[in-house]
Amino acid sequence: MLSVIRLHLPSEIPIVGCELTPYVLVRRPDKTAATEDVPESSPLDGYFLRYRWFRVQSDKKVTICSVHPTEQATLQCVFCSKRPALVSKSYHCSPKCFTDAWQHHKTLHERAAAENGNEEDSNNELSRANSAASTLSGSMSSLNAPTPFYPASITQKNGGETLVEVGSCKTYTPTADDIGYVLKFECVVAVAESKQSVGHPSTILTSRVIPAPCPRPRRLIPVNGADVMGQLDHQDGRIQSAGSFTVLSYNILSDTSASSDLYSYCPTWALSWPYRRQNLLREIVAYRADVVCLQEVQSDHFHEIFAPELDKHGYQALYKRKTNEVLSGSTSAIDGCATFFRRDRFAHVKKYDVEFNKAAQSLTEAAIPPAQKRNALNRLVKDNIALIVVLEAKFGNQPTDIAGKRQLICVANTHVNVQQELKDVKLWQVHTLLKGLEKIAASADIPMLVCGDFNTLPGSAPHSLLVYGKVDPQHPDLLVDPLGILRPCTKLTHQLPLVSAYTSFVRSVMGLGLEQHRRKMDLNTNEPLFTNCTRDFIGTHDYIFYTADTLMVESLLELLDEDGLRKDTALPSPEWSSSHIALLAEFRCMPRTRR
Repeated sequence: MLSVIRLHLPSEIPIVGCELTPYVLVRRPDKTAATEDVPESSPLDGYFLRYRWFRVQSDKKVTICSVHPTEQATLQCVFCSKRPALVSKSYHCSPKCFTDAWQHHKTLHERAAAENGNEEDSNNELSRANSAASTLSGSMSSLNAPTPFYPASITQKNGGETLVEVGSCKTYTPTADDIGYVLKFECVVAVAESKQSVGHPSTILTSRVIPAPCPRPRRLIPVNGADVMGQLDHQDGRIQSAGSFTVLSYNILSDTSASSDLYSYCPTWALSWPYRRQNLLREIVAYRADVVCLQEVQSDHFHEIFAPELDKHGYQALYKRKTNEVLSGSTSAIDGCATFFRRDRFAHVKKYDVEFNKAAQSLTEAAIPPAQKRNALNRLVKDNIALIVVLEAKFGNQPTDIAGKRQLICVANTHVNVQQELKDVKLWQVHTLLKGLEKIAASADIPMLVCGDFNTLPGSAPHSLLVYGKVDPQHPDLLVDPLGILRPCTKLTHQLPLVSAYTSFVRSVMGLGLEQHRRKMDLNTNEPLFTNCTRDFIGTHDYIFYTADTLMVESLLELLDEDGLRKDTALPSPEWSSSHIALLAEFRCMPRTRR
């Protein structure tokens, strides 16, 4: 007979909008243990598994901390409690929580004061806020405030505990109605013919359901003199002007790379893939970019999650998995680069796959002495790839050199080797990609975009090659060349007029309200202060390069700073589900100039 051995939840913390699928271990009639589902539609020897989910309601009142949603609130900022728009952000779990969050929380006060025409300075505001923090213990019910996103109270009208059935499938997705409540999962064996349950049900309880953390929306900032700023979210949608298009580049941090050892500071529930995939999809879809370049997309996640989900939003998907000569384990878990484009904005023309392993083998055969070939391949073969896509624009107002000529755009998406000591390999991979792009440019004469995680800092040899078309012979990175593949350095050139899109924040004329964004830039390199922020590393590895003779930058997605990342928080975090931040630029094609 069928029986349930054990139930287990993959994450102890249920989050609104994130699927909960319990692990159910059963003993089959042949005495073997299995985790396969036994639904009513396919009974096993006349038995099946019946599932139910319940919301456990009681008289106990619960308030959730707005900073640490897994903790119960004990303090409330009175300044925020008196303003309906800020009530949801007013709750804190401890005095330390309130103090630590102050730099971020203070901006809420300043904005509210500015909107109300209050000229009180920040110091007085700080004093008021600190004195206004009040203990909630036992007094929550006396607050006369609007119902916040993080509810002020949860009350069951009838005494005791009540179970409200909310689901009858194995998988359940918590809703906003579940916030603050414990969920109960029940699994019982039932007879297929009579539908009657057999024996007692097996049950398991979750922790209290928490809301999905909501980061502050990032705005699209004009850099060409336009006076309209947009906020990228579902309400505003795409805001670019006719004839322009947006490109997103984002290393989403693969599940195999998101280990608790590397990111121990991130709560386990926020590091779990069921949570991160939902949060990443929400973020990516909200940007509504015309072209999306993702890195570290696992093969199984591309086919099972990203391709079908983004297809629902009008995107066509292309993918190139890393080669697996070095990487071990299941090929489905190997990551790669995925490029998506909106079908109503572009049509697919051609796809090129770049495998640096193949280029390494060709280089080794042609230029490395036989005695060094094995060492050369061990150093060069790292499984990195690039995905190049040629698209045809469907939208109008695109200037062309010849009337009626199709407007084509070439988009390269790559993830360069991560090992910092292999400076020669990074430079060789970038140079190999650029030489391939030069061939495409020579044959098609089209605008080009080069996006990705280059795992190289501004000012490094690969970065210099990209933006200057050459590398200074005295550059220190050239000292790392045990195979002699970088010599002579005069061969490390290309003719593509590439510019890094985010340098537009520094290069734009004054008077455009860009000073606050310049503060997030490194004025020595004109690149962002960081695009990758963990406890062990903070710096810029991600870029969007474009050919400046064919494209111009209209606007850029604002960068994160200390206000965007809570105090003492690195990435990934509950709000941002990758160790990298997304980059997005709006471009417009322009008439080509002779080179």
